[in-house]
Amino acid sequence: MEIVTHLINDTIEFYKWTLTIADKRVEKWPLMDNPLPTLAISTSYLLFLWLGPKYMKNREPFQLRKTLIVYNFSMVFLNFFIFKELFMAARAASYSYICQSVVHSEDPNEVRVAGALWWYFVSKGVEYLDTVFFILRKKFNQVTFLHVYHHCSMFTLWWIGIKWVAGGQSFFGAHMNAAIHVLMYLYYGLASCGPKIQKYLWWKKYLTIIQMIQFHVTIGHTALSLYVDCDFPHWMHYSLICYAVTFIVLFGNFYYQTYRRQLPRRDAAVSSSSSSKAGKALSNGTLNGLSKAANGALVTASKEEKPQENSGRRKRKGRAKRD
Repeated sequence: MEIVTHLINDTIEFYKWTLTIADKRVEKWPLMDNPLPTLAISTSYLLFLWLGPKYMKNREPFQLRKTLIVYNFSMVFLNFFIFKELFMAARAASYSYICQSVVHSEDPNEVRVAGALWWYFVSKGVEYLDTVFFILRKKFNQVTFLHVYHHCSMFTLWWIGIKWVAGGQSFFGAHMNAAIHVLMYLYYGLASCGPKIQKYLWWKKYLTIIQMIQFHVTIGHTALSLYVDCDFPHWMHYSLICYAVTFIVLFGNFYYQTYRRQLPRRDAAVSSSSSSKAGKALSNGTLNGLSKAANGALVTASKEEKPQENSGRRKRKGRAKRD
């Protein structure tokens, strides 16, 4: 028990120490004073994952078509705003795309970068609604481990990013991810408009490819920062590399299961259908040929038997006359 008590006390003391090096600019911003609100939102999200399907079990699914249209296009505008703010502010502050240290200053451009990153963090909390809409529409197959892991970890971990490193190298991954989410929510928004639009949305799998490219770029960019010994917390660099690797594995598996694994099945279906047709034609031809041959044999045999029967009758008639 004493060991547990010491561990808790040491954790509290370590947290108090980390607050001394936190970014003072963001401590009064919404959700940033302490981690409890963020943890409470994430816990509520996980609780809904458990209770939501039970609530919807014996109920009809909600359609939510208009709600989804408004939500998805709102996320398009929000992510575009984040991307624009990060790009313009980083350019105005002369940020380096290779190595950029965090500057906790009140410079308008630095504060603008921090503000855009805070909006990025908030957007990850708003994205919890993706899962809520899936469950209310009873699309339970969409709520995969990848989906939950991605949403829950992004919102929770980015609180740490905003609390301590709201600027510097953090801008690179955020503005790249925001740009990709513009395309992603644009796709979902158009798909929500109905079948007339859905038939033109042939590019869904390329969104997954772009996301996987993003993670590879993130690893390369982070490794380059470590190589040049960039003035940014190295433990965050190593953590980001490990985090990106998990996404590459999960998204790669999703891509294979969704797109690549279906190709052999389609080919097998086509070949089996063609072989079955050929087999049917062959069997029909064989059976027809045999039946025709059998019928021909029967006809021939009947023709051959008839004269014999007639000749027998003639012989019998002749004998009767002679007798």
